[in-house]
Amino acid sequence: MRYLPLDAEEREAMLARIGVADIEALFADIPADKRIAGLMDMPRAMSEMAVERSMAAMAARSRSAGSLPFFLGAGAYKRHIPASVDHLIQRSEFLTSYTPYQPEIAQGTLQVLFEFQTQVAALTGMDVANASMYDGSTACGEAMLMAHRLTKRRKAILSGGLHPQYAEVASTLAHMAGEEIVRLAPDVKAAEDIAAEIDSETSCVVVQSPDFFGAPRDLKRVAAAAHAKGALLIAVFTDPVSLGILRSPGEMDADIAVGEGQGIGNPLTFGGPYVGLFATRAKNVRQMPGRLAGETVDADGRRSFVLTLSTREQHIRREKATSNICTNSGLCALAFSIHLTLLGEMGLKRLARVNHANAVSLADRLSAIPDVEIVNEHFFNEFTMRTPRPAVELIEDLASRGIIGGLPVSRLLPGAKLDDCVVVASTEVNDDEDRAAYAAALADVLRK
Repeated sequence: MRYLPLDAEEREAMLARIGVADIEALFADIPADKRIAGLMDMPRAMSEMAVERSMAAMAARSRSAGSLPFFLGAGAYKRHIPASVDHLIQRSEFLTSYTPYQPEIAQGTLQVLFEFQTQVAALTGMDVANASMYDGSTACGEAMLMAHRLTKRRKAILSGGLHPQYAEVASTLAHMAGEEIVRLAPDVKAAEDIAAEIDSETSCVVVQSPDFFGAPRDLKRVAAAAHAKGALLIAVFTDPVSLGILRSPGEMDADIAVGEGQGIGNPLTFGGPYVGLFATRAKNVRQMPGRLAGETVDADGRRSFVLTLSTREQHIRREKATSNICTNSGLCALAFSIHLTLLGEMGLKRLARVNHANAVSLADRLSAIPDVEIVNEHFFNEFTMRTPRPAVELIEDLASRGIIGGLPVSRLLPGAKLDDCVVVASTEVNDDEDRAAYAAALADVLRK
């Protein structure tokens, strides 16, 4: 397809039709300090060969996650993915399929989504799940909006243990909709009193478990406090493998469960694409965003699949839609489903136990180093470490020694006075040699 740019007269006609003075008016909602003035500092034009050479030089400066001991998590996890997952999703019928706009003739796609939904519902302990979302953060924001529709209230309380990026997405959605957000202070020790913040105006409480700092949360008490005031509990998770060993959101009386599915079947891939998981109680299904594939029988009595619900703006009137941004991350959802199928229930539990054991082993090694404190009393495969040096400098020094040591909390929570804290993850890909290398490098860095 050729690119045919508009001329000045055509642009003016379009602007006049929508009633704005100039193109700048279209960006009025973006704060001035977030916008770039003029053109970016980059070459105006380069040949294709020159661009390839330049990009290759930039790429050569990076190290892949699999090439060195890697302990970075905080919502995106380095995992072993069986080769069969990638092989299967690259079959042409999966790789090239898209949204089933004519769902009845897309039986394979609908069955994949149906099986995925069944797995997510079982994993979260909920009644029903949708066909996936963009990622965990947008699933969290959509869950908040769904709670507002269900309760007819407009106030959300965000736990201080919620992933900062998830909280930012929810806050942005609330700001644009004119709704209220109460964002509790960062809670490293999982000691906050969420129940005290809930009142008769509260629509929902959003709590992550394990939280951003690694601590599993008891959601039952929060659920009871929320329900007593007519509010809903939204349970968030960033690593689906944790559900192989911890109680599910459904078991802890959550009304909506959302999270990131990247940790099963999907590589890091520089931060995306990922797959959001979204599940809820059956009574709430008509307010659930996204698509819902269902099972039925055809005219001949054969098992078949249909698009049972699709309450997004492309399919129905915009004012009746539950969401105008949600789609399903079909290929990532398929990778998730294939990997989880290969693991099975017992395999997932074993994988979760290995993750936990690896993290405990690493925490024991690191806490034996003078002046290093493991903040969490309990954790799954991720914990917060406090050191006597600023975390940003520490992580850079570790990287220069070939160790990716984790995420400085100050990177996502600047100004929270947690500059000495690092979130550290240890999954099944880390062995004893990796953990020993981390401990030795940390001890060496702190001696200097």
